[in-house]
Amino acid sequence: MGIIAWILIGLLAGFIAKALMPGKDPGGVIITMLIGIAGGLLGGFLGKVILGVDSIDGFFDLSTWIAAIIGSVILLAVYRLVTSNKRRHSHA
Repeated sequence: MGIIAWILIGLLAGFIAKALMPGKDPGGVIITMLIGIAGGLLGGFLGKVILGVDSIDGFFDLSTWIAAIIGSVILLAVYRLVTSNKRRHSHA
């Protein structure tokens, strides 16, 4: 897949991850989109390493989308943990 396809998948996966994990995120929409792009790559990597499957087969394959969404949810959760710890410590 080309870089444009990865960006599109990442943007949509970030949007879906945000819908699955509603709440206020510091950084807004731009950060969520970047997390989606990185999450798509993470999901594909984890699919290959942990499950031994080629989860990045093509733009319209369900496994590609599931991997991208799972990766985006993981990164969004980590991002929220990191930024919430920073906010707690900066106000103390």
